[in-house]
Amino acid sequence: MKVVTPAILGRDPRVWLAFGLGSGLSPKAPGTVGTLAALPFWLLLHELPLISYAVVVLLAAVLGIWLCGFASAKLGVHDHPGIVWDEFVGLWITLFAVPSHWYWVLIGVIMFRIFDIIKPWPIGWVDKHVHGGLGIMLDDVMAGIMGLFATHLLILLFG
Repeated sequence: MKVVTPAILGRDPRVWLAFGLGSGLSPKAPGTVGTLAALPFWLLLHELPLISYAVVVLLAAVLGIWLCGFASAKLGVHDHPGIVWDEFVGLWITLFAVPSHWYWVLIGVIMFRIFDIIKPWPIGWVDKHVHGGLGIMLDDVMAGIMGLFATHLLILLFG
């Protein structure tokens, strides 16, 4: 695995973004750290009208295909663990229209991480068979969608 340092991130803003503004440099659980680093941006996003929120997340996902593919190629490692832009987008999908109460946000984070780590079908299939920036992004987008449904189901049942 190629070791990535802050100096490497500082040389290319595209890699710095793909590494979640540096949060992917965490030596332990970079995906979880990247997910948590996405929360302050969600605090800004959730203030937007839902259609604007959806457009921003869609644009972030499309940008992510390019960013993650670029960073992966530059580092010579497919889906380097430090590439966490996909976690940012996946979490934002999960938290779409979720009430801003801390417990619903926490449940959303947990739901997203469960689906992202366990990778139930079809997420696992996509993770193994779709490559490049699209593959890096798509499994987290799918985990985000599953997390969205699970979180909203819990809100419906218990909210």
